[in-house]
Amino acid sequence: MSSEPIALPAAVQPPRRPPIPFVAALVPVAAGIVLWTVTGSVLSLCFALLGPLMIGGSLLDGIRQRRRELKRLTVAAEDAWARAEAEITQRHLEEGERLWRRHPDVARCLIAEPLHDDHPVDAGTVVVIGRGERTSETRVTGGDDGRGRELRRRAATLVDAPVTVPLGRGVCIRAPRPVGLAIARALLAQLCLRHLPGRLALVGPLPEGWAFAQARSSPRGAWRVSIGLDAPAAVADSTIRVCGPDDPVPDGITTVIDCVDPSDALLRIGDRTQRITAECVSAAQLQALALASADRAVGEAELPDRVRLSDLAAEPGGILPAVLGTGVDAAAAVDLVADGPHAIVTGMTGAGKSELLITWVASLARTHGPDQVVFVLADFKGGTAFDPLAGLPHVTAVLTDLDEDGARRGVESLTSELRRRERVLAEAGAKDISGTGVRMPRLVIVVDEFAALVQEHPDLGAVFTDIAARGRALGMHLILGTQRAAGVIRDALAANCPLRMSLRVSDPADSRLVIGSEAAAELEGGSRSRGIAFVRRPQDAEAAPLRVALTGPEDLRAIGALWSHAERPSGPWLPALPTRLPLLELPGTAEGEIAIGLADEPHRQRQPVITLRPGRERGLGVIGGPGAGKSLLLRVLRSQEAGAFTIPADPEHAWDVLGALERGEEPARLVLCDDLDRLLSAYPTEYALAFAERFEQFVRAAEERCVVVTAGRASGATARILDALSERLLLRLPTRGDHLAAGGESATFRRDRPPGRGHLGEREVQVAWADPGMEAASSAGAAASAESRAGWIPQRRLVAVISTGAAGLLDALREAYPAWQVVPAGPAAVQSAGSGNGLPTRPGDDPHTRPRDEPGAELGNDLRTRPGDDPRTRPAGIPSGRPGDAGCIIVGDAESWQRDWTRWQRVRAEGEILVLSECAAQLRTLVGVRELPPYARPHQGRAWRVLDGGPPERVILPRGSAG
Repeated sequence: MSSEPIALPAAVQPPRRPPIPFVAALVPVAAGIVLWTVTGSVLSLCFALLGPLMIGGSLLDGIRQRRRELKRLTVAAEDAWARAEAEITQRHLEEGERLWRRHPDVARCLIAEPLHDDHPVDAGTVVVIGRGERTSETRVTGGDDGRGRELRRRAATLVDAPVTVPLGRGVCIRAPRPVGLAIARALLAQLCLRHLPGRLALVGPLPEGWAFAQARSSPRGAWRVSIGLDAPAAVADSTIRVCGPDDPVPDGITTVIDCVDPSDALLRIGDRTQRITAECVSAAQLQALALASADRAVGEAELPDRVRLSDLAAEPGGILPAVLGTGVDAAAAVDLVADGPHAIVTGMTGAGKSELLITWVASLARTHGPDQVVFVLADFKGGTAFDPLAGLPHVTAVLTDLDEDGARRGVESLTSELRRRERVLAEAGAKDISGTGVRMPRLVIVVDEFAALVQEHPDLGAVFTDIAARGRALGMHLILGTQRAAGVIRDALAANCPLRMSLRVSDPADSRLVIGSEAAAELEGGSRSRGIAFVRRPQDAEAAPLRVALTGPEDLRAIGALWSHAERPSGPWLPALPTRLPLLELPGTAEGEIAIGLADEPHRQRQPVITLRPGRERGLGVIGGPGAGKSLLLRVLRSQEAGAFTIPADPEHAWDVLGALERGEEPARLVLCDDLDRLLSAYPTEYALAFAERFEQFVRAAEERCVVVTAGRASGATARILDALSERLLLRLPTRGDHLAAGGESATFRRDRPPGRGHLGEREVQVAWADPGMEAASSAGAAASAESRAGWIPQRRLVAVISTGAAGLLDALREAYPAWQVVPAGPAAVQSAGSGNGLPTRPGDDPHTRPRDEPGAELGNDLRTRPGDDPRTRPAGIPSGRPGDAGCIIVGDAESWQRDWTRWQRVRAEGEILVLSECAAQLRTLVGVRELPPYARPHQGRAWRVLDGGPPERVILPRGSAG
């Protein structure tokens, strides 16, 4: 209802009288007099008569306009009054309907069944005494005249509305006995229809036909109401007392109804009185209401308080009969095949749903051996509900929400079990499991808290729908327990579950959905209703109550001893992959294949060996965090492939090894690279991009080789290389974001995966375990860079060294090469070197222009070694094959060499150039090398050697030369 106030129109005010136009009237009079004075014509005075005529006309026109405006205002005001009255009437109707829905009397309770909330009945609970006037919530403003005040008074009063009072200590009805009994019956019926038996109890003696379901018992916590007719009322929280018209009101009751005519009763509440119309119910009407209430809520007094499974006899007939407890007249039993083939069990927390499921399983196991029925138990509300049943030989698997992977794997395996049973029936030529030639136990799948399972694994709902549709003929049965069925069990699944059971639920709609009535919602709360269930089979017209039998440890021990001689059947799926899988225990592989581990395919009920096939597949990318098992996988591969080629972790060595692989110098068919992202991060950006591009090209071009690459994450250049590989194995990663970035799905992310456990495609895999001692000798590309990693041996008698600092390097070179002259660059270098080293000592003394027969010309021109002089076999420090023959090593920075450009050009043409690795820019600017040189660690005694304008080579200088 709108909360805006209704504005009443103001009283109509008559329009103001228009003023007399005296000035306008004087104009023609003055004009006529002036004309008469000028012309002397008497006719000019006739023109002066127009002034009075204009005044008269204006007065008549003003009267006409006032009457018209007054009529318009009156009509508009009447329309506004009519709209205000209609709005008040509409709001009164809406407010009255809302009040009657909130506080229904007996008639309204029968028209529309009231909703039962969770609030308990207490002294503040209101009861409808009758109908009459009450203050309205409609607000009206304006209208200060008498009509407005009258309309505001009418708007403030709501007629024919429910008159309510707090229940308090009760109600006293003072009236002639027939009238008083009729009013008391109406109050009693209203209370019983609006409040469930668990919250309201009728105590004391009741007249015949007044026995509602609330009179069957007095549960703890329920509000007790007594009826006092002839004798004093029983002790209760509230009393409905019927007295004569002149009898005194009992002490403590402050609500009194004085009535002779029900249509004109007087209600007194303290010092307030009000005329009301009291509601009356006849004896026949009350008896019909009481019988209907008793039929809907069967009293707990008809059921025993406690039943044990050992006290009940087994059900003899049927295929899968199970005695679940005791009904009103006899033991209650259901047959999962005849009454099913599937069942739904609902019940709120604490109602006894888990006890019911345990008793059902135990009752079936008591009368059927493991060769007749087996169980798969799924507990998704804590993981311990089915612990007592785990020791039965019939139980093949217990799934819990504590093992998320195992639960998903188990449910997915049920699809494979469906197909397996279909194959068995097809081979036997039978239509169902009871056919001739079929020897297969029935499989009963029991789920406690099906809603939690579907919430955690929404895609698994289709598996249960498939089992429900095809399970009857295949001998697969579902018992699905859930707190509520609405919104959890889909229609396609519920349609194949005709056997329904419900313990106490809070929502009547859930009770109606499962058993077709509100009986389960009308059960009282507390321990008295725990274990009371209503069962409805397809042939039942109404749900029947039962007390669920309790299954104790001694019952389960007796059942286990009964079938102790029976062979425990295998489960419907293979055991989970072990966390440690020895390589020697794997099945054999085909020739040319290398085993990695086992894959788990629960939907096919198999665990095949996963292998690498060098020459037939490009390779495998492995992504995992620290300790996830990446190095373990490479160790497994090396232990089976003696010629496996491993790219080293050292950046310099890895650069050289990749070059050897590109040139085809390494014939290995299996190439391994561990922690590729860490290796790339050790390079500068330029080298990292170049190495990644070269490695990617090598992977894509490797037709006869198989490449296995591991990395901590898939990003940047690493991702391109991993994309070039044919397969990808995802091991444990630190975060879900890393898992998704690596190409995994959110559902397959597990933070607690054991080492070696991962996802390959759509399969869960476990990498085998290989001890470090099993690892075969592996080539790490040592020969690929043996020469470049050896100490530097001069190849020319004249050597130019480009360095950032010469002091430390000069001392190191002098110590390592004592037969050589080691001097700094500049004029001092020329003077100290003398003429014996082939450098010109005088201006203009150029060996290139000196005659060939001049002494020293040969020495000046021939700076290279003679034929047959192999520098690799020459001792360190001796530049030629003749002992004592020395050369010159000149050390300087880029600026020094640029100042002596002529000599620099001669060194470039005839000598040997060394550029320290920290001077990479000078390699391009001074030497003119444009391609990227081999990677060399800066400040570690590494240098690039350039001979005869060829490509640079990495060399290692003597110790102590590091910058």
